[in-house]
Amino acid sequence: MGPVLCLVSAACFGAMAIFGKLAYDAGVTPQALLLVRFTLAAVLLGLVLVLRPGLRRMAPEPHRAAPAGRVKAGRGRVLATAIGLGAVGYAAQASLFFSALQVMDASLLSLIFYSYPVLVTVVAVLLGRDRLTHGRSAALVAASGGMLLVLLGAGGVSFHLLGALMAFGTAITYTVYILVADTVVHRLPPVVLSTLVMSGAAGTLGVRALLTGGVDLGFGVSGWFWLACIAVVSTVVAMLTFFAGLQRIGPSNAAILSTFEPVVTTALAALTLGESLTLTQLAGGVLVLSSVVVLQIRPARTRHPARPVSDRPDRAAAEAPSPVRDGAAEPTRVAP
Repeated sequence: MGPVLCLVSAACFGAMAIFGKLAYDAGVTPQALLLVRFTLAAVLLGLVLVLRPGLRRMAPEPHRAAPAGRVKAGRGRVLATAIGLGAVGYAAQASLFFSALQVMDASLLSLIFYSYPVLVTVVAVLLGRDRLTHGRSAALVAASGGMLLVLLGAGGVSFHLLGALMAFGTAITYTVYILVADTVVHRLPPVVLSTLVMSGAAGTLGVRALLTGGVDLGFGVSGWFWLACIAVVSTVVAMLTFFAGLQRIGPSNAAILSTFEPVVTTALAALTLGESLTLTQLAGGVLVLSSVVVLQIRPARTRHPARPVSDRPDRAAAEAPSPVRDGAAEPTRVAP
């Protein structure tokens, strides 16, 4: 069930850009989309925590030393950081994503955005949280070349320079979000962290709406339907199925399976929106996705014959690596 749950999560995340396009066609503005999405997601996740109290507790794990370079923060600071992740980082990232979606095709946006695992690895190396191996060097070269092909191959899709810049800004902002989230992700249960992030983002967008004269919620039933799809399918269901899959198969495998996300976006865009990518862009997308897979592959560890870990999922989960140190962005994932 682990791989199935991760693939379902990737499909839900991948459908978000399509839902966004359809919501725009129904008269929804980006401001209304963001405010409704985060508010509804925060309420639904809050209800999940009320109905499932066990999700409010951290999973038990053996005692282990804190990772090098990570300072153990107080409870108040952890909560403030979690809310700040949504109020500052995630609100900005989502605003860039859906603003770019207004002026460019969903498939191209998805491919550019999915450069974030590579950016996480680069910044982690520069910060000394990770080391640059031969495999990662090859992955970075492939990703850079793939992204260049994606941008230069704009012929069959509507290419918009400002949209491409906003899409890349989305990836950069999400990279910063992941690096900051890595400092608190082990201190809060995943669903609690996601609820705080969504609440922080909803708060920021609510304040912005008040300062700018409010948002237009006068669109029709179809607009509300697509907003509900974004909040329920591409946010709440996507996150819960991802966390469930993550518990079963670990961060690296979950991150590899998450490369299914832009594939889903591209396929749905072709089926529902009539979008298409050139062969050059498809080749570039393959290079980008293959580089993400390579970034998750780690050498097999030598196991002591008296203490095997392959048949001990509790031990494997306890030894799951940091998403930043191993280039796997997904353990701290929430919907873009």
